[in-house]
Amino acid sequence: MSILNVGTQALLANQLALQTAGNNISNVNTPGYSRQNVVLETVPSQYSGAGYVGKGVNALTIQRNFSEFLTRQSTLAGSTQAADATRSDKLKQLESFFQGGSSGLGASINDMLNAFSDVASSPTDLTARTVALTRVDEAAARMRSAALQITDLQRGVSEELTQKVNNINSLAKDVASVNKEVARAMGSGHSPNDLLDRRDQLIRELNQFIQTTSVAADDGTVSLFIGGSQSLVLGDEATPVLIMSDDFNDPLKKKLAINRSGVFVAMDENTLGGGEVSGLLRFQNTDLIEGSNLLGRLTMAVSESMNAQHRLGLDLDGNIGGDIFTPVTFSGLNVLQPVAPAALNAGTASLSLAISDPSKFAASDYEVSFTGATDGSITRRSDGQVTLFDFAVTSPVTVDGLAITQDGGAAAGDRFLLKPFSTQASDVTRQFSTPRALAVASPVAGNMGASNAGSLQQTALIARSNPPATVPVTLTFTGPNTYTRSDDPAGTVFDYLSGQAIEATLPDMPLTTPPTYSNPLVDWSIVLKGTPQVGDTYTVHYVLDTPANDPFIQGKADYKLNSGNATAMMNLRDVAMFDGAATTDGYAAMISQIGIRTQSANYSTTVSTSIAVNLEKDRNGVSGVNLDEEAAKLLQYQQAYQASAKMIQIAQGIFDTLMQSVGR
Repeated sequence: MSILNVGTQALLANQLALQTAGNNISNVNTPGYSRQNVVLETVPSQYSGAGYVGKGVNALTIQRNFSEFLTRQSTLAGSTQAADATRSDKLKQLESFFQGGSSGLGASINDMLNAFSDVASSPTDLTARTVALTRVDEAAARMRSAALQITDLQRGVSEELTQKVNNINSLAKDVASVNKEVARAMGSGHSPNDLLDRRDQLIRELNQFIQTTSVAADDGTVSLFIGGSQSLVLGDEATPVLIMSDDFNDPLKKKLAINRSGVFVAMDENTLGGGEVSGLLRFQNTDLIEGSNLLGRLTMAVSESMNAQHRLGLDLDGNIGGDIFTPVTFSGLNVLQPVAPAALNAGTASLSLAISDPSKFAASDYEVSFTGATDGSITRRSDGQVTLFDFAVTSPVTVDGLAITQDGGAAAGDRFLLKPFSTQASDVTRQFSTPRALAVASPVAGNMGASNAGSLQQTALIARSNPPATVPVTLTFTGPNTYTRSDDPAGTVFDYLSGQAIEATLPDMPLTTPPTYSNPLVDWSIVLKGTPQVGDTYTVHYVLDTPANDPFIQGKADYKLNSGNATAMMNLRDVAMFDGAATTDGYAAMISQIGIRTQSANYSTTVSTSIAVNLEKDRNGVSGVNLDEEAAKLLQYQQAYQASAKMIQIAQGIFDTLMQSVGR
């Protein structure tokens, strides 16, 4: 081969190298671009009598600088970071709904309960009563406001999920389209670098929404799988995904599903891995539900305990107190059904809810699963605790302060979702507006005998029902430690212990310390202290009994000045209501739980962001464009190009000299 051919090949090879370096510089800021370089090879030399003579250079291919391992690791780390960051941002929004300080819901509840102290001091003061009702109204308004904010956040999350699922479907179609082009281009025997870069960038963008697993095929295409094994892209075909409700059609809980020829296959949230959709689903299905349940539990516990106590009082007109807040109902008239059957239930059973004890509420939904017509298990979704039941043996079944009853027969495998706290905060209001209707007087009162000689004192008198049934009752002390009761025809002698509660219901066993009562939550409960003398008496009576029925009323103060129920409502502040915490600490415990979740999510985001940044830096170290390096290559290839041109010029001079010699 002549020197002209060697020079020409060198010129073309260096021109290609210059063009490739220029292309690298041009795409230095192009997302997903991988640095390229020309792979040169020596043309096999030719044997001659003087040995092997070189025949120049040949451009073999244009190589893409790419690490499959680093690219995959960077993509997965970015997907995890996207999920953590998305969930963290939403938790910060949720946390902002529950503020502390004087503007928070907790302060309004404390102010409401504290307002009854003024009513207790002046039970006939209409101004104090009006202030108390205003505080009730403010507390209800803040509960509704928090519920509305949660509802708005829920709607926003649902809209985001729909938008991001559309992005997933669009990107999946683009990947399938590029796959088709790659398979066609691979037939040339050279790697279609730009197409591969584009596909990798599409996959990185796709993983920002949903984590994928990629499997390469021999034809150059890449198949993508989500949710463990569900194919999103197979070759040049993409399968659409969508958001759907769960088995109970719960509007607060969504699942990602894949559409296979009209059959929707729902995927377990825990198998989705990273991506913004995974982060949003986790927030919606776990964090947001817990926040809603915490608020609903707080609302139900406070409103129901105040309603129950208010019904034990008498207003200024002698009427029995009614509900002070909207009473709790589980009617299911709201879109969020408090009892929702699974779509595939085969039996005729239905369940209903009622409240048994507000102090035992747990902020959770419950899933009821039947293994027979009346038996099965109840799973508390917040922590997975399981309670077995059989309605044929025990009805209602009580779980965490809730009473559950069954109607109709269930089939094995039937399931129900119980959402007792879903809508309580959004529906709560103050029930009445007239301060006279505030029932702050206790329906029962106690009197010491006029001739008592001992140190007997009443320290507590609590009404259990209104009006009480077993009144009046007189305790006559037969000694410092014994007494008889006027409602006991047998004349049984009972033990007296200073500071020990005495219930309206007669004890099952006399002369025991402490006594056992058949039903201690009936009518009233008293606590006496001190040492009585023989013949000392104490009588508990209904304050509205006529003098003919109750001689102890004669000469006594007006019942309107009795503020026993106002004191009882004020004392609700210290009742162990929320997982052992006092009523006034319930809000603090609630924001603490949300705060812990938010803090944990922030930490996860910090860690995953650091990992993603470092892996992307490593990937860029292999595939990224370094301008200094490319500038040096430009000078190198420029000099080589110029030398190649000089070689052609010399070859041309030799040829011209040869032709001139031949011409002579």
